[in-house]
Amino acid sequence: MQVEVLPDDAAVARRAAAFIADQARAGVRARGQFTLAVSGGRTPWAMLRALATLDLPWPQLQLFQVDERVAPAGDAVRNLTNLQASLLDHAPLPAANVHAMPVEAADLDAAARDYAAALQRICGAPAVLDLVHLGLGADGHTASLVPGDASLQVGDADVALSGPYQGHRRMTLTYPVLNRARGVLWLATGADKRAMVARLRSGDTGIPAGRVQAGHAWLLGDAAALG
Repeated sequence: MQVEVLPDDAAVARRAAAFIADQARAGVRARGQFTLAVSGGRTPWAMLRALATLDLPWPQLQLFQVDERVAPAGDAVRNLTNLQASLLDHAPLPAANVHAMPVEAADLDAAARDYAAALQRICGAPAVLDLVHLGLGADGHTASLVPGDASLQVGDADVALSGPYQGHRRMTLTYPVLNRARGVLWLATGADKRAMVARLRSGDTGIPAGRVQAGHAWLLGDAAALG
């Protein structure tokens, strides 16, 4: 894991945006498209606002969600709501290239299978994402892979549903697809993340985040989180 310490969360957001832009340009040169999955969070929304201002090969970028709360369209807790405000309202990304998790579906199990099929259609079979952005919870969770949830044991599907967590069920990418990704970009900011950052860096599989084993990983964090 390559680690970079920045002064504060604003610097982390700017550096992460520049990193994604570089990866996108390289991915399009190498493979003709760039597939990116993003998580939510305060620093990530700042990252995506910065990304929207950069010169990217937007028509060749395919955007997926790492996870999403089961909540109505436009709800403030939805990652898609914040993704729209931070990136999609400002960047020339074609609407057809935005792949939102279908959490408003009546049959959520079928919706999870449909999202996995969309990943395969665009990213190959099995699906291989170019870059996955992940956050790190103070309890060690990442994506919506939370301690004790049954989704941690899913090994035969790329998308699963979690039980209730902080008031909502979630749809989430699972370890199989996360671990096939060409790269993972971790963001961690704030002193409350310091203990879990140390466990992540040590490869501690006792926390959900520690079980992500993608080939290439980068960790960007502020001094409070990384020490």
